[in-house]
Amino acid sequence: MDADIRKILVLGASGLIGRFVTEDLRGRGFRVVGVARKLSASQKNGAPDLELPLMSMDAEALARLLRDQGIGVVVNCVGVLQDGPGSDTAAVHREFVARLLQAIRESRLAIRLVHISIPGVAETDATPFSTTKREAERLIADSGVPYTILRPGFVVALAAYGGSAMLRSVAALPIDLSPAERLTPFQPVAMEDIAATIAWLAARDPGEANAVTWDLMQEQPVTLGDVIDQFREVFGTGKWWRIVMPAFLLDLGARLGDLTSLLGWMPPMRTTAIAELRRGVSGSPAGWMTATGIIPKTIRQMAGRRVATIQDKWFARLFPIKPLMIASLVLFWVVSGFIALVISYDAAAGILRSHGFPPSLVGPITVGTSLMDMSIGVLIAFRRTSAFGLIAGIIASLGYMIGAAILTPDLWIEPLGALVKTGPAIVLMLVALLTLDNR
Repeated sequence: MDADIRKILVLGASGLIGRFVTEDLRGRGFRVVGVARKLSASQKNGAPDLELPLMSMDAEALARLLRDQGIGVVVNCVGVLQDGPGSDTAAVHREFVARLLQAIRESRLAIRLVHISIPGVAETDATPFSTTKREAERLIADSGVPYTILRPGFVVALAAYGGSAMLRSVAALPIDLSPAERLTPFQPVAMEDIAATIAWLAARDPGEANAVTWDLMQEQPVTLGDVIDQFREVFGTGKWWRIVMPAFLLDLGARLGDLTSLLGWMPPMRTTAIAELRRGVSGSPAGWMTATGIIPKTIRQMAGRRVATIQDKWFARLFPIKPLMIASLVLFWVVSGFIALVISYDAAAGILRSHGFPPSLVGPITVGTSLMDMSIGVLIAFRRTSAFGLIAGIIASLGYMIGAAILTPDLWIEPLGALVKTGPAIVLMLVALLTLDNR
């Protein structure tokens, strides 16, 4: 089968760039198949997208996918920020690209590879994220496959994810970065300009704009502080008094982010993210602009083209609170269960005895409820089981309230109001459950 130059395979179609590009290309009339390890429910909108275990597919399986779909352009948006459980920068950025290149060659199709990389030069690469990205570029350049490497700057889109969400939170809250960090070069690029570039490439023969690497970003140099200030203008927070965060707080937050990643979470504030932020984002978009005729949008055009909606403001303000909610709920359940089981076991058991519980049941109930509470905290701590833990916590809390109303109604007027405070805890768990989604 001859490849259809207008049929495009987008790898990593559930991510920020991959999802936008997939939908944008479809809107332009291209036939697009998006592929991701997992698509969210909102991304499964009847389109012919595929859920495939890309990282475990060998070159033969990838080549079969290309042939079966009759692909003419492959857009590789697959990437991970940092090594951790389920994330391996070398496997994703280098080893997968090597298999993909082999698959393109074995497919015998005239395929153009459009690869999404990162700006910068190898001399300043200091993290596994950046070094493996650069190794992938070298593999592509030596492969003989028609390719275009795109190096987007700081991506600004309607959706907020990762570093973009983090900077919007800084803009929406009364906090600021240190002067040194604000002066970091930080050239942005509009998501629409990335999609327009890929559409321009997809409409051309693989021999055109072949073996080139383009920086995609605003032409005028700007700093990280300029980007944050533009978002502040959108949020209407430009004149607020602010607390400047010292550098050590960012480093501490990054270390805590690394720890939570061991539990399956993907916080934007991790050591790699902070290292890359401090390195900055800069490059020269002249070659890209000359070849495509695209005039990149400025940060004012990207962020300031519309007034921030209430959902924009709520998200930006709540985004950094989400990990605090999860952490506080984990501590609430684990610590309360531990106290009842170890430190104040006699007092906890005494409450049951004083309300006429059979002595043979006092011990098992005290131990059982304590272990249940601690288990709920552990379930909430792990990303994969967090939703189940929050639901279990809500059910357990309602059970405690109903049981107390029937068996020990006097506890409702206890001076410290322990049962009364259970209501707000249920609401907090409900909020945490409703904000679990990342995409």
